[in-house]
Amino acid sequence: MKRPGTARSRRQRRDESPDPDLPPRRKRRDDDAPRRRSLLPEVTAVQISGTDADGDALARPVTWDQSDGPPPQILMHPEPRGRPALAPGERVLARLRPIHGRPDLPPRYEGRTIKRLSETPARVLGVFKPGRTENRLVPTNRRTKAEWVVPPGAEGDAEPDEIVLAEPMATQHRYGLKPVRVIERLGRMGDARSVSLICIHTHDIPQEFPDAAVAEAKKARGVRVGSRTDLRDTPLVTIDGEDARDFDDAVFAEPDGSGFRLIVAIADVAHYVKPGSALDHAARTRGNSVYFPDRVVPMLPEALSNGWCSLRPNEDRGCLFVEMRIDADGRKTAHRFGRGLMRSAARLTYEEVQRAHDAGEDLGLPIPHLYAAFRALLAARQARGTLDLDLPERKVVLDADGRVLSVLPRPRLDSHRLIEEFMILANVAAAEELEHRRTPCMYRVHAPPSEEKLDSLRSVLGTLGIGLPPGDQVHPRDLDHVLRLVADKPEAPLVNEVMLRSQSQAAYHPDNIGHFGLALSRYAHFTSPIRRYADLLVHRALIGALKLGRDGLPPDQAAGMEDTAEHITATERRAALAERDAVDRYLAAYMADKVGARFAARISGVSRFGLFVSIMESGASGLVPVSTLPDDFWFHDEREQSLSGRRTRLVFRLAQDVEVRLAEASPVTGGLVFHLIQGEVRPASGRRVSGKRPRHW
Repeated sequence: MKRPGTARSRRQRRDESPDPDLPPRRKRRDDDAPRRRSLLPEVTAVQISGTDADGDALARPVTWDQSDGPPPQILMHPEPRGRPALAPGERVLARLRPIHGRPDLPPRYEGRTIKRLSETPARVLGVFKPGRTENRLVPTNRRTKAEWVVPPGAEGDAEPDEIVLAEPMATQHRYGLKPVRVIERLGRMGDARSVSLICIHTHDIPQEFPDAAVAEAKKARGVRVGSRTDLRDTPLVTIDGEDARDFDDAVFAEPDGSGFRLIVAIADVAHYVKPGSALDHAARTRGNSVYFPDRVVPMLPEALSNGWCSLRPNEDRGCLFVEMRIDADGRKTAHRFGRGLMRSAARLTYEEVQRAHDAGEDLGLPIPHLYAAFRALLAARQARGTLDLDLPERKVVLDADGRVLSVLPRPRLDSHRLIEEFMILANVAAAEELEHRRTPCMYRVHAPPSEEKLDSLRSVLGTLGIGLPPGDQVHPRDLDHVLRLVADKPEAPLVNEVMLRSQSQAAYHPDNIGHFGLALSRYAHFTSPIRRYADLLVHRALIGALKLGRDGLPPDQAAGMEDTAEHITATERRAALAERDAVDRYLAAYMADKVGARFAARISGVSRFGLFVSIMESGASGLVPVSTLPDDFWFHDEREQSLSGRRTRLVFRLAQDVEVRLAEASPVTGGLVFHLIQGEVRPASGRRVSGKRPRHW
């Protein structure tokens, strides 16, 4: 199974722009009228469903008629100081305030807790801590402030410092604490598997495949040529990270007149995962593969993901391919889809392809043609005007025991960008083909920034003397022009951060609204059906539309596209949170023996309760609580992304360089607490903060 190092990071990001944070606008239809009128009462019982990227609790109404469509999203206001944070599964009576009243957006609300209806979540994940008189369970969720009591006989043979899953008990503890019973032991804290196991269970990511799905995968066999196009003599190559174990795409290029002929071949997952099968149900439930520094939780069983659906070198494999022709300026002039049989000529890594290109070597493969075609595609991308954010990435390197050896910056080579451009072009061709044939398509959509976020972006850029076109007439090239203006300047990190925060979040949807970040009018994921269910649906749609087999998209799946889109968008965001959570915990473990050390850092977030900072060297991030700032009246300016002191006249802004001292590091929760070196003072009894609470959506 593939270990998710550089390969995963680049593969997951190489065919789309960064994913920031709003769902796509739904196309307005007549049958949407009842849904738009369905507003929740001001006081509603809600259940906590999880947290967003900023750690705020998300909720859904306890009762909701599914015929009215997906339930509205509710962002819960943080609990008052001294009250434990809301945990997934907990039910509360909440007072709701609508956030959006626009008819083309699903209703969203901000909620404040009136009363807790169930003080305990359905399950608690924590570290078992035995005591002389009573045992405790320390929650792994950093937002959960209270500890739990494990009464005698309820510890289930749990050992000290072991990660366990527990359920609340109906009995009451004599000191008013909450008793729990251990129901599953997951391993000792600090073991190689502990961090990813915590994240898997915290985010409810399915780990085990049903027996029926595993049995179907084991029955898989190779395919014969038959009616397929024989591509075995075409020197297609796979280019992935050094630690990749599955190879689901291969590329080829050759000159064609003044332009190029390109082929992108993708593993024929649809041949093995039939609609309605146990494999299909398991893949849809998972939605996508999830990658951690030490493991991958795959969408498909290993017999397929690392076997028959992996384009191994010198082995025959079934594929779905697209042959494309581009002119000298990188514009696509024609494309053709087909079902083929291929044999990869080589398994290459990004690094060795880049080294060969830089040295002028071809390795006996069409590497020079690949780079020549890439340069043409890159010119077309630049002419189109796309958004290309410069956001640093880090790779967590582990030893055999799961301990962090180092945290290294991820290089961004031309070989990475080459594959990105080939995949983007193939994805565009898939969307165009299905739209041309009036076939249902699972689009990858990315809405333009909202007016509110554009106003905030203009406000920050205005302080730098940079302007944007008025109103909502902003094109990605306008934003990219701003990025080029500040490149290599001190304000570049600030501009990249606020630009990222201004973007909506890409999603899946059967209604096409285009992809703003890539400046494309139609776009669909086609290139990774091993790890994304959306791509499998696109494959099936192409097979049906082009009559390439009897395993195309069935009518019931076509009719349920909207529900599936909502589901796989949610699983993708769940995976992103779990992956980020794992990296945070690994970094906290890495920093645990560095408490008291000083670090160069940059402010990565500003809130009314403090500053979020990221360490330059490792990328580890944590909180500088407002209570540790100099005693003052601190004003939080949401639009300017700043905290300013009325008396001290100190101002802390997003992307500002600072020096910090590590005060606390908790590998159990992944939490880091820093204190600023600048203006460091003794903690005071309290800090007053003014300003509106930001809306994180």
